[in-house]
Amino acid sequence: MVINNIDAKMLQKCFLAGAQSIEAQKEYINELNVFPVPDGDTGTNMTLTIISAAKEVGSIEEPTMESVAKAISSGSLRGARGNSGVILSQLFRGFTKEIKEEETITVPVMATAFERAVETAYKAVMKPKEGTILTVAKAGATKAAELATETEDLVYFCEEVLKYMEEVLGQTPEMLPVLKEAGVVDSGGQGLVTVLQGAFDALCGKEVKITITPSTKPTVKTTTEVPAADIKFGYCTEFIIMVEKEYDMQTEHEFKAYLESIGDSIVVVSDDDIVKVHVHTNDPGLAIQRALTYGSLTKMKIDNMREEHEERLIKDAEKLAVQQLEEEQAKAAQAPRKEVGFISVSIGEGVNEIFKGLGVDYIIEGGQTMNPSTEDMLNAIDQVNADVIYVLPNNKNIILAAEQAASLTEDKKIIVIPSKSIPQGITAIINYVFDKSAEENAEKMTEEMSRVKSGQVTYAVRDTSIDGMTITNGDIMGISDKGIVSVTKEIKTTTLDLIDKLMDDEAELVSIYYGEDVSEEDANEIADEVTEKYPDVDVEVQFGGQPIYYYVLSVE
Repeated sequence: MVINNIDAKMLQKCFLAGAQSIEAQKEYINELNVFPVPDGDTGTNMTLTIISAAKEVGSIEEPTMESVAKAISSGSLRGARGNSGVILSQLFRGFTKEIKEEETITVPVMATAFERAVETAYKAVMKPKEGTILTVAKAGATKAAELATETEDLVYFCEEVLKYMEEVLGQTPEMLPVLKEAGVVDSGGQGLVTVLQGAFDALCGKEVKITITPSTKPTVKTTTEVPAADIKFGYCTEFIIMVEKEYDMQTEHEFKAYLESIGDSIVVVSDDDIVKVHVHTNDPGLAIQRALTYGSLTKMKIDNMREEHEERLIKDAEKLAVQQLEEEQAKAAQAPRKEVGFISVSIGEGVNEIFKGLGVDYIIEGGQTMNPSTEDMLNAIDQVNADVIYVLPNNKNIILAAEQAASLTEDKKIIVIPSKSIPQGITAIINYVFDKSAEENAEKMTEEMSRVKSGQVTYAVRDTSIDGMTITNGDIMGISDKGIVSVTKEIKTTTLDLIDKLMDDEAELVSIYYGEDVSEEDANEIADEVTEKYPDVDVEVQFGGQPIYYYVLSVE
């Protein structure tokens, strides 16, 4: 097969196939992450980024090169999550800038677009690191430039570029020791290759099932709930009787009467030698015992309706809390314009309250467990009616998305304070001074938060080796700003060990933010031991309410 040019319709098809490819393999890419933490991983971030663009691309009925390029660029820029997602969006941005005015894409156009993509992505990263997605992308651009004058066949061209990118991807462990120790290639580079492989398959005519659909926002329904205590019969019981004895209309009538004596919501349907049964009862065993007198049972299913009801009430309460937070923030957007506003990424109910108490106007929930997108940042910026807005990402994997949002905002001055943890964000906003200029405050906030040592305690989700440590799935890890520094089998042991590693001679305050799976009693017990060991240091315990991370710690 020889293809000399790609039109807008084929570009649309290839892009959607690339999105489908990474969506199908995102968990495999997640598994390549060196840090075995249960958070928003590379595969997830890159998938959500490209799917955001794919929804726009897929909605174009009569594609032109300009319309497809615009959808790819704007959709991925706004949907970018995490560092890998932002870099991917910048690669798309550079690529589409080069092709948007072309009628078709030829080998020379493709080669130039590859080069522009890499240039754009490298410029977006303050300190580019080799052995990452950037290295793999650069390899593709290098090979593309080499082939540009050798062939006009896009199939051969793309196949050779992809082969070389895979070859360089295989070399990434030699460029980054941490990858070599963990025995994996770079996850971001793998994600990029996966996208391009899917696009190449579509170019070659391989049938790809594309199921990208436009997103819809969930609606909140208000219902009148019945208290769990008022549910008369608690178990929804279903099964099928494989009839082995005489079972006629009289038998069925007697069986239904029995079920009515022990429950309600009864459905009994007979079909030859099969009887389908549904009943709500407080004793499923009674229904099963009677049914066994007619034959053997299959397809048995028993659900605790009271438990499901309580879970639904909890979910509804969570939805209501989110709705109330959105309403509060919408009111803030309608308030009179002010000089300064604050946006902070947060990770739990308690941390939310801390930031609101410090004057934050808009809370973006997600943090490490689900990296907010550039779109989330832009929506937050729209909601804060201020001339100057300080954004606190509070996570190193969110800083690029925040900076991208700042670059896309024209009517407000956005200052991203590069906070890498919740404690750094708290320290930064505490050090804001109203009578200083925006630049002076940015410098002061950044300087003060750099003095904070942060740590988190969580569990490992996979086996790996890193920094000379062998980690097993389920181990409790202590993670400092420098990486994983403590691994044990116990939450308390790891937490105390991590605090020891964060302490230095200048330490004056230890702050312990306990998560939703930790009791205040357990947190205070740790605080007491820290106080006993370091009597000259103040220790504070606060409810963070964060999921996944048992403790968030700071030493300053």
